[in-house]
Amino acid sequence: MTAKPKIIVGLGTCGIAAGGQDVYQAIEKALAENNIDAELTQTGCIGACENEVLVDIQKPGQPRITYGKVPPEEVGNVVTEHIVKDQISRDFVLGKIGEGDLPAEYEDIPVFFEELPFYQKQNRLCLRNCGFINPEIIDEYVAREGYEALKKVITTMKPEEVVEEVKKSGLRGRGGGGFPSGLKWEFTMKAEGDKKYIVCNADEGDPGAFMDRSILEGDPHSVLEGMAIAGYAVGADEGYIYCRAEYPLAVKRLKLAIEQAKEKNFLGNNILGADFNFDLKVKEGAGAFVCGEETALLMSIEGKRGMPRPRPPFPAQKGLFDKPTCLNNVETFGNVPVVFLKGADYFASIGTEGSKGTKVFALTGSINRTGLAEVPMGITIQEVVYDIAGGLPGDGEFKAVQVGGPSGGCIPKDLLHLPIDYDSLTDAGAMMGSGGLVIMGLDTCMVDIARYFLTFTQSESCGKCTPCREGTKRMLEILQRITTGEGEPEDIEKLKTLGDAISSTSLCGLGQTAPNPVLTTLRYFQDEYEKHIFDKRCPAGICVDLLIYAIDPELCDGCRRCVKACPVDAISGEKKEPHVIDTEACIKCGACLEKCKEEAIKLQS
Repeated sequence: MTAKPKIIVGLGTCGIAAGGQDVYQAIEKALAENNIDAELTQTGCIGACENEVLVDIQKPGQPRITYGKVPPEEVGNVVTEHIVKDQISRDFVLGKIGEGDLPAEYEDIPVFFEELPFYQKQNRLCLRNCGFINPEIIDEYVAREGYEALKKVITTMKPEEVVEEVKKSGLRGRGGGGFPSGLKWEFTMKAEGDKKYIVCNADEGDPGAFMDRSILEGDPHSVLEGMAIAGYAVGADEGYIYCRAEYPLAVKRLKLAIEQAKEKNFLGNNILGADFNFDLKVKEGAGAFVCGEETALLMSIEGKRGMPRPRPPFPAQKGLFDKPTCLNNVETFGNVPVVFLKGADYFASIGTEGSKGTKVFALTGSINRTGLAEVPMGITIQEVVYDIAGGLPGDGEFKAVQVGGPSGGCIPKDLLHLPIDYDSLTDAGAMMGSGGLVIMGLDTCMVDIARYFLTFTQSESCGKCTPCREGTKRMLEILQRITTGEGEPEDIEKLKTLGDAISSTSLCGLGQTAPNPVLTTLRYFQDEYEKHIFDKRCPAGICVDLLIYAIDPELCDGCRRCVKACPVDAISGEKKEPHVIDTEACIKCGACLEKCKEEAIKLQS
């Protein structure tokens, strides 16, 4: 059979949101109208989210060519010109993947992973299949060594040997505090009980985080395989994937992957002919951030209200339905097949002494290249922000990066050299967390950022323990006062005292880490708090109540639009003469700013 050209459309959530379905349909139409015999398929996110919609075309004997930001009205021409005439669109081409011969005039197209800056410093282990397989077809996963690790484990290794290999690899949990995975597996393996469970935490709730979602959408089988290996190691025959219902595509592909794995006997009874049974179910979470905490997550699976339980006992001894339970997150389980395919020594050779392997980060905020990046542990913040993410738009100046979401902390410009590993981030007052990186420029108010993240965690508190329920509320009240110009000199010490008390006395990880954004901004940006409190100024010009509306007389033409818009008659002046704003009467509603066509109204901090 003659090989066909293959067209691959990125249909992860990022691709769909950018119009991927319309692009897919436009390609179908173009193929039909031009009688082109080609295979049209889909894939998950390859990481370059800012370039969606991504369309790859591969002709037999040629490398795979990636096009980015392809609109539906153009994609038909791009596809037909490429396939029929061997003409590559310079307007949309990003790079090439793989080997093969191209027409001479296109040899200068960059090699995707070797030459494109976004990928040069990445090391894709967990993301090894994302963007390269159709996640809804199990045979494509199998063709890339899928389930070979599971086969190796259950046919050649004892459970104790599996646990030792994970310990030897140095793999740590990728969902929060970074507890050594091998130790967690060992505790569960040695726990007494005939019934044990494996649970995958896919309740990714951090603002700006989409690592787990992208893995589940792009390569669900790697997570299933990792969970099955864990089940064999600890003696579990059943597992749950707790995935937030706000991830409908991830849930759909997970359920499909489970059914396909059962048909191939990678899940179910007597897996691959061995005396090993393991089945999986998907439990959809209702979106409570606190259910990312392991004991609250287990309560939710049991059908109860998701609230943390005191520890000990830990889940490894008494977890789901009071049975020993091994719980890791999506990225952790996605790394497990790599450990057994490439060996623990290989995995441990990447990263730092205390942080082995790679970490997947969601890159968002004020950067030129947003997306998903997998980097070796120990890479510096500067390398991620500037070499991978391409720096800030318009050569903007870096101010801080929020690491680890609402539970993490803000790292300043002075620490750009900081290596990204568990210990270094903890020493800096932040944490690895699940892997969100929000990059901020000089136009960011750090007091407002602390208020924003604390608003989130305070509203997501389950209310069970007093330090978190009441303490975060008191901290938020102080921050709101400061950002509205009502801060008091003693507020800084109050915030520090409250933050330390909440961190040390809260029941679960949500409360223990909720003060981190406040404490780190106080640690590195206390001068901004002082300007808000003592000078009643917001240096970044963000806190509206601390801004002054003023009219530039050189730009004002006296059109009186602002006068008519002002609801409190705070603007005066003769027609065709520069106007003036009475700052005492101004309520800072912004109506004048919207109406001024000359851009004469300025906000002064």
